[in-house]
Amino acid sequence: MTEAAASLATMTFHPQPQPGLAKPWAFPAPERGTLGNGMTVLRCHRPGQQVVAVEVSLDAPLEAEPEGLDGVATIMARALSEGTDQRSAEEFAAELERCGATLDAHADHPGVRVSLEVPVSRLPKALGLLAEALIAPAFAESEIERLVRNRLDEIPHEAANPARRAAKQLSKELFPAGTRLSRPRQGTEETVEAIDAAAVRAFYDAHLRPAAATVVVVGDLTGVDLDKLLAETLGAWTGAPAAPRPMRGITADDTGRVVIVDRPGAVQTQLLIGRIGADRHDQVWPAQVLGTYCLGGTLTSRLDRVLREEKGYTYGVRAFGQVVRSDAEGHGASMLAITGSVDTPNTGPALDDLWKVLRTLAAEGLTDAERDVAVQNLVGVAPLKYEMAASVAGTLADQVEQHLPDDYQGQLYARLAETGTVEATAAVVNAFPVDRLVTVLVGDAAQIEEPVRALGIGEVTVVTG
Repeated sequence: MTEAAASLATMTFHPQPQPGLAKPWAFPAPERGTLGNGMTVLRCHRPGQQVVAVEVSLDAPLEAEPEGLDGVATIMARALSEGTDQRSAEEFAAELERCGATLDAHADHPGVRVSLEVPVSRLPKALGLLAEALIAPAFAESEIERLVRNRLDEIPHEAANPARRAAKQLSKELFPAGTRLSRPRQGTEETVEAIDAAAVRAFYDAHLRPAAATVVVVGDLTGVDLDKLLAETLGAWTGAPAAPRPMRGITADDTGRVVIVDRPGAVQTQLLIGRIGADRHDQVWPAQVLGTYCLGGTLTSRLDRVLREEKGYTYGVRAFGQVVRSDAEGHGASMLAITGSVDTPNTGPALDDLWKVLRTLAAEGLTDAERDVAVQNLVGVAPLKYEMAASVAGTLADQVEQHLPDDYQGQLYARLAETGTVEATAAVVNAFPVDRLVTVLVGDAAQIEEPVRALGIGEVTVVTG
């Protein structure tokens, strides 16, 4: 016997570990409270999450922007971290860096959102900086001028981006002229040029107040006296009581039609096909999510199987539903859309096959196998999706903005698992009716206009820019 064989013969092998039982998972349930100044607090203790995520949702929707000043909410949001009454922009950034913290803010149709991530050991200092930014922003003239210039520099790049250009055109087509939803979220060149420090300050004074704000804190809060921290920081923010802000109902024109945004010489055509539909308050939402996922939620969905795998027209086509704005009274809506890009010569054939997919879906329905895979993917991935504190905080803040109950996300997964194939089919067919879709194509009109007209999917219009 060789030495190696002798050694192996005397080696003790430990038993192979056996897999443990899978533990049931549920979306984290937050605790709700209120600070003395009226600010709502949602906290969620997540053991092991040493990076704490904080989301502040502010009731300052884009429709509140003054006429002619579209984009002022965006400039204000960006300016919150550009200096305070106590620190210059450079000093404020340096203090954030010392905390190992990141602070971001953006404006969208529901309101302004401020996001903070920081190691839990530096949470007291970081919350102090967040409070400073919200309570005493400097809005220095020089900083506002710089932010306006930056925004003006971004606009031509967005216009050159086919996906961004398609989204801008779809909003213009769907929503009534004159409504804020029909115009670019971050303003146009004309409206942004009109923004100055006085306009930013006026928007802040009119709409930002603690009683109309919610702070979400998620992470490992072991040993953290969060009540005391919040009272000493965000709790020091004062302001007038918040009056209810009613939301107007959302209407849209989804008459089936095609708009080509001409890009001479383009080698690809950007597709964006959409309409508005039910939001998360509607009972159909879980079935709509499930059916839309089967249609175009992943690489194995129907649209990709045909347009990508069988025909090779595209690298991928996706279908999705995204809430535009929502309230508790049923006035909300979501954008339902199919998006992707195809090579220019195959624009007509690709659209033809896409419509065939939709017609076949309406005629034959989804299969049980498609439904089962979608449920497994949507529900099974949830524990990984919400592994980080920021994901949990972001979803809770979304629920606040959309006036949903705190346990909504958890209930959604339960309802997805219960939704049957027939119900999912009905929802997705109603979401994407072949005769009620607005199709925006960003591409070379000289090459794609006639093939698209020949499809008969709606009146075709060509625009420039």
